[in-house]
Amino acid sequence: MTKITKFIVYHDAPEISWEKVEENWRKLANVEEAKWLRTYYNKEKGVRYCIWLASSEEELREIFNKFAISLETIVEVEETVPDLWGKKRWKEHLAAESEADTLAF
Repeated sequence: MTKITKFIVYHDAPEISWEKVEENWRKLANVEEAKWLRTYYNKEKGVRYCIWLASSEEELREIFNKFAISLETIVEVEETVPDLWGKKRWKEHLAAESEADTLAF
């Protein structure tokens, strides 16, 4: 079984038209090698932070190269939420995590 990892792909391209960004999103939505989860963006500044699940950074780079989509960096990330940091919820989370055998699937 291939390990799936979460990544943030950072794009800083204010020179690209919004129509081109949307065109790229339509292409990326149909990628099968990795899974695009969501994007946070600032349309005015041309900045996008895209959350992906993939087996490796190299796999993501290949996808973006295939579609000639520029990027600044790809960073492997983990996730937390505020609810986990209260004493009771944190203990429950640690207990559940110790019994889990999958990452996000």
